[in-house]
Amino acid sequence: MDLKLVPLNDLHVKLGAKMVPFAGYNMPVRYSSDIEEHMTVRKGVGVFDVSHMGEFMIQGPDALDLIQRVTSNDAALLAEGQAQYSCLPNETGGIVDDLVVYKIKDNDYMLVVNASNIVKDWTWISKFNSKGVSMKNISDDKCLFAVQGPKAGATLQKLTKTDLGKIKYYHFAIGELAGVQDVILSNTGYTGAGGFEIYVNNEYAEKIWNAIFEAGKEFDINPIGLGARDTLRLEMGFCLYGNDIDDTTSPIEGGLGWITKFTKPFTNADAIKQQKESGVKRKLVGFKMVDKGIPRHDYVIKSADGSVIGKVTSGTMSPILGIGVGLGYVTTDHSKPGSEIFIDVRGRALKASVSKLPF
Repeated sequence: MDLKLVPLNDLHVKLGAKMVPFAGYNMPVRYSSDIEEHMTVRKGVGVFDVSHMGEFMIQGPDALDLIQRVTSNDAALLAEGQAQYSCLPNETGGIVDDLVVYKIKDNDYMLVVNASNIVKDWTWISKFNSKGVSMKNISDDKCLFAVQGPKAGATLQKLTKTDLGKIKYYHFAIGELAGVQDVILSNTGYTGAGGFEIYVNNEYAEKIWNAIFEAGKEFDINPIGLGARDTLRLEMGFCLYGNDIDDTTSPIEGGLGWITKFTKPFTNADAIKQQKESGVKRKLVGFKMVDKGIPRHDYVIKSADGSVIGKVTSGTMSPILGIGVGLGYVTTDHSKPGSEIFIDVRGRALKASVSKLPF
């Protein structure tokens, strides 16, 4: 299968990025080193091109009704200019995808979904569209840049009259940026370092990218690849679809009870509510390595007596903490913070401790 290219693919190649296949796209995994890029975002400002993500417009008088029936969170609580993290539960107890719902205005919403799930999510939501809601897949028309880090606001403020300081977390404004109209400036991101996500039409992508880099020069701005995006989200304990949550993990097991609201009917709500009330047999936890070692996806997790109690779903060496950290599913009796667990690293049982998130 041919890889899809983001509009600025050639620019990333020119910048020396190492390009890898990811979610069906040719994507920059790193430009310098993962650790260097990680620290750039934690201490200054970096820019990710995440234009592979999917965007759907859901519009019309029954738009909210459709969103309410397919998502776990309560989108009726959204005010204009507000975004909400949510998920699409399936009919068998798992998750079709996690996503962000943007309320542009009444009867006008944008859903932002994972790149690997664009077709799957579109098909899934369409299945429930019994009332003729207008659905538009605009994924191929939009570029998405995540400008992240403590200096992100100061960088972007040079390019817009919109007061970025007034945009609260998980809120957004639509304004002018670098002379381009109708840009979505969203106080969101998957790094925990603060910053904005910028949605712009493809034809203005390079202009906006160049303007951001010019504005961020004084803060040593740099492009950031998917490698650092993974270590940054993992330090925050944020789930990655396909690793930590998938079609077989329930929102309750995956620690997403907080985005699961039983104030309205949605797919499989009764079964999920029962899980919330009666408890689950396994839970997604964060853990820190006590012994020296790096946990990796699919490593087995054991108890002190050597019994298998789960497996690692994501793991890395935390650049900030200087130790191995990870996420994984364990039996509920081993899920309390402070619980001692052991990660099987190539036949060696290395001690780790269940930890509260973020790390």
